[in-house]
Amino acid sequence: MRLSFTPQRWEMVAPFVTAGETVHHIDVLHIDLESRGYTGRAETMGVDYLGETVASLQAELNGLDADALHHLDRDAIQHLLPPGGSRNGVDCALWDLQATQAAGGIGALTGMPVAPVHTLLTLSLDDPDAMARRASEVPQLQRLKLKLDAQAPLDCLEAIRAARPDAQLVIDANGSWQPAVMMDLGDHLARLNVALLEQPLPADADHRLENLNYPVPLCADESCQSSADLERNADRYDAINIKLDKCGGLTDALIIRDWCQRHDKKIMVGNMLGSSLAMAPALVVAQGADFVDLDGPLWQQADVEPPLCIRSGCIDPPPRAVWG
Repeated sequence: MRLSFTPQRWEMVAPFVTAGETVHHIDVLHIDLESRGYTGRAETMGVDYLGETVASLQAELNGLDADALHHLDRDAIQHLLPPGGSRNGVDCALWDLQATQAAGGIGALTGMPVAPVHTLLTLSLDDPDAMARRASEVPQLQRLKLKLDAQAPLDCLEAIRAARPDAQLVIDANGSWQPAVMMDLGDHLARLNVALLEQPLPADADHRLENLNYPVPLCADESCQSSADLERNADRYDAINIKLDKCGGLTDALIIRDWCQRHDKKIMVGNMLGSSLAMAPALVVAQGADFVDLDGPLWQQADVEPPLCIRSGCIDPPPRAVWG
């Protein structure tokens, strides 16, 4: 088996602003796995808040020896690489490699045919008027995810709800709130019909959420990187945001999905930004998910060819020429 990888940069259509960073472009790693005339592909960017970069991902992949590559499969890679971007790239490429050889593609491998899903559109952090204006510019999109920090979050939420009384609203604080802010806002979030609050507190402070009866469902993002983190979050969160770059690929993502279903947890399937090639494997996990946040390609000036078809927030199954 031959593994190769190439750095690539995607420019954003506008700055992507969260409570923790402003993104003008993303650097990703394009992965190719070749075996017996077939090629599996994937894209990964890693987890930036854990210090992963394209350079660190390349170093990890360069550390795989020839014997490991010769015996590489989806089970082996779970032990060769830790959760994160490197394992995600190889794992998803392995799935694609096998899917290219299966008559029914990825659906035949997983037993889950991939159907269209509806994604949230993320509204970048801005002042209340700007966020409300952006929300009103996309009336065809019924699901919106709001990036908020601790500076006037209620003002932003009130303005957006006034502009879009029809929309499902999800809030992502990216761990920027303190417990007092979170508790003060709880009843207001319920009044404004917020469907989900994602990562309100820093990951090292979410022990405060233990058995908390909060007015809206709480979702773990930074607090739950992989399946190894599930049990400690069981009594803290009502939902888990599954991201392939965090957990290390589709294999672990499906384990998390199964755990959530067995433990009556809501499922969000998210992304770290990326092209259609990065989103395609996540569409498998997104089947039946409560919330889908796979709008990464909509934030890019360019995309892979052929791209995913995304119309009015509906993402069609990936063409097999893309992945799967």
